[in-house]
Amino acid sequence: MAEQAAPPERQIAIHKIYIKDFSFESPRGPEVFASGKWNPKTNLNLRSSHAPAPADMHEVVLTITVEAKHEEQTLFLIELHQAGLFQITGYGAEEFDAIVGSFCPGTLFPYARESIAGIVSKGGFPEFVMQPINFDMLYAESRKQAAAQQADAQHDKADVTVN
Repeated sequence: MAEQAAPPERQIAIHKIYIKDFSFESPRGPEVFASGKWNPKTNLNLRSSHAPAPADMHEVVLTITVEAKHEEQTLFLIELHQAGLFQITGYGAEEFDAIVGSFCPGTLFPYARESIAGIVSKGGFPEFVMQPINFDMLYAESRKQAAAQQADAQHDKADVTVN
């Protein structure tokens, strides 16, 4: 009876969490504080990416951009690239995609939220609280969009006529 190789152990390990890039701008500096009015409209954008890293690791980067405006004037602009090195073993391709698309960004988010809240405060602005984000839902939506785009591309291919 031949022995079968045991499947690799399923493991997710965090090796390092770090800030890869961080910028804060307050282009209207003194004017903003002199007005005394604080009712900004805040725009928050986020995205994540991943890439292989040395020693069977994967770098996942959560990029968050926050822009606060008052009457079309930018009060502050923040861009943060919160990164982590994760060792992910024993998972199939679909599970791996879900891990780097949802679990890892969700792990990085509290660190990013803390960094952003701190820099806003140090910039002289009132407390900025970022609400929790459901990365599982965002990942599921991105998969649906990708599937729809792929279906559209297949449909467009089928509609091509050659004379």
